[in-house]
Amino acid sequence: MSAITDNLNIASNEPLITPEQLKQELPLQGAAEATVQEGRETIFSILDRKDPRLFVVVGPCSIHDVNAAMDYAKRLKELATKVKDTLYIVMRVYFEKPRTSIGWKGLINDPYLDDSFKIEEGLRIGRKLLLDIAELGLPASTEALDPISPQYMQDLIAWSAIGARTTESQTHREMSSGLSSPVGFKNGTDGGLMVAINAMQSVSSPHRFLGISNDGKVSVVTTKGNPYAHVVLRGGSNGPNYDSVHIAQCEAALEKGGVSKNIMIDCSHANSSKDPDVQPLVLKDVTHQILEGNKSIIGVMLESHINHGNQPIPADLSELKYGVSVTDACMDWDTTEAAILEMAEKLRDILPQR
Repeated sequence: MSAITDNLNIASNEPLITPEQLKQELPLQGAAEATVQEGRETIFSILDRKDPRLFVVVGPCSIHDVNAAMDYAKRLKELATKVKDTLYIVMRVYFEKPRTSIGWKGLINDPYLDDSFKIEEGLRIGRKLLLDIAELGLPASTEALDPISPQYMQDLIAWSAIGARTTESQTHREMSSGLSSPVGFKNGTDGGLMVAINAMQSVSSPHRFLGISNDGKVSVVTTKGNPYAHVVLRGGSNGPNYDSVHIAQCEAALEKGGVSKNIMIDCSHANSSKDPDVQPLVLKDVTHQILEGNKSIIGVMLESHINHGNQPIPADLSELKYGVSVTDACMDWDTTEAAILEMAEKLRDILPQR
């Protein structure tokens, strides 16, 4: 190895627990395994139009406190039972946060929120939380950001998202072609649809790329292609894109691209101008469109936590407010519950006729 030209900007390179070792330590089995299987099959059926329900991905922008996450999950499980005839609830359990510049990268990268970057501990904490949520009978979703972490977590995920910043990435398209879950591609940050349509075309095909095996070795990964990719409209720099005109334009673009005309609406991000109080209004608009005859909207996403708003990460972590997001602002639990119950009530009779 050349000391003159090699690894000049690498400070360290530490071996990590292998995916196989972590899965043996924290195995998926029993009720939790059944939850994941049922979650995926239900979403497959919704995307195939065999199940008339909508699926609703709802939860914190990011997970930073596992106790608050389980508190939220237990509330969400009760709500899911109340609306299960109309809406299929999936908890948003996001561990990795893409950053525009710098900032906290999420629970896997920095589980103690102190720049200690104990990634192996983050993987353990994250997997244990996903197991606990699945044990409740609640399916989970996440954003697939790091191309290696799915080997550690994907067996616990019912639905995956590819974010607006990474939809255009060849690495993420290739990775998504091998994911075991359905995957939603968000439109670009500028609101453009073509990056998501190109991604959907790509992800349905087989790919070969460098990755890691279950025993942690660098390997050539060969995928079969993922037939359950769909678009997620999240607005863009020019404003929201959830209204009926944008939906019609999206339907036409998807048809022209020869990809699935299933559309999911992200009620947060640019569709709410990052104002959590706008999310219920977006949900009302989506509900109205379905009542008026829309047939392409198959799901929605909401950013929600126990308490309203967000907070910076303080130097003294004891000052963190319980159940408040440390990334994007979220609507509180009471608002979330009321909005979802209202949607279920209004769509209960119409969805089976779609």
